[in-house]
Amino acid sequence: MNDRKYFFFDIDGTLVPEDGGTYIPENTRQALKELRAKGHFTALATGRAQCMAVGRMKDLGFDSMVSDGGYGVTLHGKLLGIEPIDRELCIQLAKECDEAGFAWGCSTKNEPQRLTRSRRFCDETNDSYQKAKLVPDLDLNKEPVILKMFVSLPPGSEKLLPALSKLPWMRYGKMPYIFVEPQDKAKGIRRIMSEFDCKDSDIVVFGDELNDLSMFLPEWTCIAMGNAREEVKARADFVTKACDDDGIGYALRHFGWI
Repeated sequence: MNDRKYFFFDIDGTLVPEDGGTYIPENTRQALKELRAKGHFTALATGRAQCMAVGRMKDLGFDSMVSDGGYGVTLHGKLLGIEPIDRELCIQLAKECDEAGFAWGCSTKNEPQRLTRSRRFCDETNDSYQKAKLVPDLDLNKEPVILKMFVSLPPGSEKLLPALSKLPWMRYGKMPYIFVEPQDKAKGIRRIMSEFDCKDSDIVVFGDELNDLSMFLPEWTCIAMGNAREEVKARADFVTKACDDDGIGYALRHFGWI
């Protein structure tokens, strides 16, 4: 179809209400069903690790997604690959953490666990997000690939670690640690675009949080949820209703896509 569009949806706060697990409001689920029936492509766009998101992808009714903050791509159920983050900068960050007394962990494989050589890291993070595996002799110099890092440190202490100024990182909510991970969802979207004969004008993205700004590009149609951050709304081409107020369906009908 010549007018086929390629839709990319953030998860929390966009498809599902915050802390909504895998619950998609029924009107949103119906809107997505109609969208696919029209022949449009749909995918998730999440910062989560592929191994942590693939189950949720299936539960939400999708078979394709951009994961790992844009560095991972799964297409029609097949993982096409995950790019690592800058290894040398991660090694430098670990050194700075050791010198400053901050506990850290890392992910070196697409597995639902992170490695740490510090029992304190396990205690301070409470194993939220991923279980931590204690590896007392962990040495990043011997790890060929680093996908993510995690640093336990109080808010406001980030400037004590110079390497962070050169690495993408995010603190989610009230978590007592930061995620050092890719923040470029557009990168993964472009990887999927390369698999299809589609143009920039064919791309539509939906989001609500600051990490969604990385896919809110001027050449694409960018839609902010009614519950989105003001910074996201300011970048959007259209602001729809809130996630739990038929925001997805409202926007799709507004543009005539369903």
